[in-house]
Amino acid sequence: MRATRVLALASLTVAGLLTAPGTASAAPVTTNGPCGYTATPEDPSPRPVSLPPDPDPTPSKGIVRVVVATNQGPMLLSLDRAKAPCTVQSFLHLAKSRFYDFTTCHRLTLYPTLKVLQCGDPTGTGERGPGYSYKDELPTDLPNWPGDTTGTRKVYARGTLAMANAGPNTNGSQFFLVFADSRLRPDYTVFGTVDRLGLKVLDKVAAGGVTPTPENPAPVDGPPHLKTDILIARSLGSR
Repeated sequence: MRATRVLALASLTVAGLLTAPGTASAAPVTTNGPCGYTATPEDPSPRPVSLPPDPDPTPSKGIVRVVVATNQGPMLLSLDRAKAPCTVQSFLHLAKSRFYDFTTCHRLTLYPTLKVLQCGDPTGTGERGPGYSYKDELPTDLPNWPGDTTGTRKVYARGTLAMANAGPNTNGSQFFLVFADSRLRPDYTVFGTVDRLGLKVLDKVAAGGVTPTPENPAPVDGPPHLKTDILIARSLGSR
């Protein structure tokens, strides 16, 4: 699904929500390590970037701090290697490669049960990724959404950092930041958290709303009215 690289929400009936561009099969080139990063020549990267390092074993301990400076204020992300080692490895590689620098967060959602800001596409369209995909590292410890007796809808809590995708094992570069508890199926890799100052930035962007259009003067899904650009994203090291 190439239309909008946000989360492909199976838990909501909003078309295209939280989806990322699809990855078809076409003579893939795959790294030899446990993460198996696979090139997607049918969906090439808009910026030069290699496949991530894929050491065996994948580093799976510790928290890595990443500072994300935006035009709306700074955010400090804490990436959890234990929760999602391959995802953290990829995110750090993209940050080191300056893939996220000077990019625009393209989507803000303000649905009653889904409140996120999505970033990570250098084109700002929500249609592109890094030219590779990799496997899911799905959460198993999320609480059930209140009132959901089926156990299929989970709480992605305020401050959660997770990956967007276009279906199973299609992670790339796009990620989302949760600014209020959101209801989702546990189909999105959780790989860290956003700090207090970052949440203030997200609250500010959310308060600005979604950019209105003549057809929809009060939208709840689309580009944030307060244009939000990532200026730099850099690792501060691990602890």
